[in-house]
Amino acid sequence: MGSEIKLKGDRVIAQVPSIKDKALRINLNENIYGTFAEIGAGQETVRHFFRAGGSSGTIAKAMSAYDKDFSDAVYGVEKDGRYVTENRLKKMLSHEVDLIEKRLNREKHPNKMFFSYANTVATIDFAKQFKGHGWVGISYQIDPNEDYNEIILHIRFKETDAKLQQETLGILGVNLIYGAYYKYNDPKKLLRYLYDHLDKDQLEIDTINFSGPRFADVDNRLISLQLVKNGMTDAVMFNPKGKNILPAAVLYKKNILAIRGSFRPVTKVNMDMYEKSLQMFLEENKVEKENTLVIFEITLSNLRSDGEIDEKDFMDRAELLCSLGQTVMISNFQEYYKVVEYFANYTKARMGLSMGVNNLVDIFDEKYYRHLSGGILEAFGKLFFRDMKVFLYPMLDENGEITTSESLKVHPRMKELYKFFKFNGKVIDVEDYNPENLKVFSREVLKMINHGTPGWEPMLPAGVSEVIKEKHLFGYDPSKTLVE
Repeated sequence: MGSEIKLKGDRVIAQVPSIKDKALRINLNENIYGTFAEIGAGQETVRHFFRAGGSSGTIAKAMSAYDKDFSDAVYGVEKDGRYVTENRLKKMLSHEVDLIEKRLNREKHPNKMFFSYANTVATIDFAKQFKGHGWVGISYQIDPNEDYNEIILHIRFKETDAKLQQETLGILGVNLIYGAYYKYNDPKKLLRYLYDHLDKDQLEIDTINFSGPRFADVDNRLISLQLVKNGMTDAVMFNPKGKNILPAAVLYKKNILAIRGSFRPVTKVNMDMYEKSLQMFLEENKVEKENTLVIFEITLSNLRSDGEIDEKDFMDRAELLCSLGQTVMISNFQEYYKVVEYFANYTKARMGLSMGVNNLVDIFDEKYYRHLSGGILEAFGKLFFRDMKVFLYPMLDENGEITTSESLKVHPRMKELYKFFKFNGKVIDVEDYNPENLKVFSREVLKMINHGTPGWEPMLPAGVSEVIKEKHLFGYDPSKTLVE
């Protein structure tokens, strides 16, 4: 596979090295030395290094513990009996790093930068029902005297042929190793370079985490945002500790309650909506607390400012939601039915959407569904035919009247459709709310914070104003004073 030229308009912006050139550059670096352990799809990555030439100075060992019993004997038995997991990959990396450290004398090889590359994957099954997925990672040194860095990612194959998937995996592996050594100082670029000589219809990367001394300043939440921004995946999730988590793992067979918002900043309205909706959701049949996951979702369109994504603004929101112990999802789903479809890939359990009146009115606006051949009816079929309900939080209108599901107004053409879903119990009003919260609007709070206007703190959940002040989020500046 030869070099590629990347263009921006008519301008050449980069000459992309071929996969052979990347492997050869690694091989010709006399200080890079390590092992390859690949399970499930053959030795697809290491073969590129063998073929490039000069591999004896790079490859300490290459193995494929393909047999499950043999794999268990080498890496231990997994409690859940599964092999294609993050935990399995971490065990592989740890085991191989330990071996290379034990077997090679540091005094004899003072300049060697050791690495261990590993993958554990399942390619497409014979019936072609499951396209396959896998975990890929590298544990490596940039300096012989430094601790190891680690890059771990999860992939989903999109191709429908096992051989093609194996080839794709091999190219990805070379890109990862090359990027780890030559692009580590810019993780955002490293992320993009993972797709060199690959198309996004071949492979999806839905989770990635960087760790180690060279990535001490990397916030993995910001990296997960890049995955969605670059079109590498449709949605990413991170936990309250800020670690990127695999959606499939946390959503699997769960009851899901999702709350969409800008959370700029998160206010008492958001938390009241969350608490009251969750209380009602848990009272539903077939919903058990221990099997329920609440997700605060932010759409990519909600993060754009003048066409560009404001990363500082995103991190401010993420910081607050994590401080409140919430699981956050960033998606490129503008329409709600796409969110529900996404969740339905991983669970058949009951779902709930918590939203305000304005959001529900938007759902019944036909302009959002003109791209669908079946229009709004197709969208509503995807949205409401599942075991899903909307928990509707009321709104205070400009006349001081409270709008609920009984009094909201949709387009005249949508009235009967709305009545149908309302009559069938798909839309339920949140009743036990705090009326004082209806006077709180996040855009007003944000303006007060920016302008130094006093009195915004009581509009936020306990502890949130302290976080904003301590970390100077959303443009907070203690030196600002109110200008009349």
